[in-house]
Amino acid sequence: MEVQLTNRQQHILWATVRHYIATAEPVGSKALVEEYDLGVSSATIRNVMGVLEKSGLLYQPHASAGRVPSDSGYRIYVDQLITPSLRSRSVSQTDVTRSLLPRSRSVPQGGGTETLGREVEVALQKQLQWQDRSLETLLQGAAQILATLSGCISLITMPQTTTALLRHLQLVQIEAGRIMLIVVTDGYETHSKLMDLSPTPEETQRDSEVIDRELQIVSNFLNSHLRGRSLLELAYLNWSELDQEFQRYGEFLKNSVAELTRRTLAPTATQIMVRGVSEVLRQPEFSQLQQVQTIIHLLEEEQDQLWRLIFEEPEPEDGDKPKVTVRIGAENPLEPIRTCTLISSNYRRGSIPVGSVGVLGPTRLDYESAIAVVASAADYLSEAFNYFNP
Repeated sequence: MEVQLTNRQQHILWATVRHYIATAEPVGSKALVEEYDLGVSSATIRNVMGVLEKSGLLYQPHASAGRVPSDSGYRIYVDQLITPSLRSRSVSQTDVTRSLLPRSRSVPQGGGTETLGREVEVALQKQLQWQDRSLETLLQGAAQILATLSGCISLITMPQTTTALLRHLQLVQIEAGRIMLIVVTDGYETHSKLMDLSPTPEETQRDSEVIDRELQIVSNFLNSHLRGRSLLELAYLNWSELDQEFQRYGEFLKNSVAELTRRTLAPTATQIMVRGVSEVLRQPEFSQLQQVQTIIHLLEEEQDQLWRLIFEEPEPEDGDKPKVTVRIGAENPLEPIRTCTLISSNYRRGSIPVGSVGVLGPTRLDYESAIAVVASAADYLSEAFNYFNP
């Protein structure tokens, strides 16, 4: 959502969200004046809150009540106004963070979420010695610690057990500009995909035998790098290693091979370990019995739907850190959790996602902490999984 806010509007939105997260009470201008050093009058704050309401970022649950953040308000808060360790910092975030802390709190000297992430890692390492545990026992313990630290429902999927290995790969020219990719697994299953190379006018004049020779060289390159390895690793090959004369094949192979891999090795739903339900359901947002029942039904009886939501299609991730996905309120496609926030990340074997870790709670969530907790747990589980599966 693209909303351009002034520095003052950012400050007041930040303070409103923070105050509502802490109190679960609609926020008025008087509370912000008393609790935050905004440097403006109560009347100015009311006017700004009115503008934020017209923009759809705040709303009044009752005519005489203060304001509370909408899903869109939380989205702006998460994307632009907080500094969890995996999210880039906007120009004004340092000022927002340092100037809008409640007067009763001391100003942190930076690195708050990094410190929290480190605390999560220390807690996991101290309480879970994976050398002395089975993987399942380790995941159960991690789920309980994650629920305790986040105050949310924790969700950890059992890892994928797909073991199909590449036996042979071949690129074959069918006609000018059309190439078939053929993949044979160690179980002698064959998969194929027809690809369009979209040749330039010059390339259409090239001898078919020359193109066949090039395709054989590229096939040899792929086989030498991937034979005997997991088929998922096709999507993670370093295509820059192709010789310069074959670089023209790189981009279309990268996209087509990744698509073929995802199609032929679609992840299968695994058990989700769930912890922390009783604590979260005591939150005021879950006072309606029917809502609680639908969430519990989803967690217990429809885990396959939830699994598809938190374990996203494997895709290359930038850098060494896993991507953290934050779905707020109506962004969730599953009806029982459209008033909740779901934060998730994949844990990996090497660079390949094999499972997911996440937290589910009300939209009134300490996002900065929750994102850092999920990211650190995913890092820890990746390290543990690689220990069990060297």
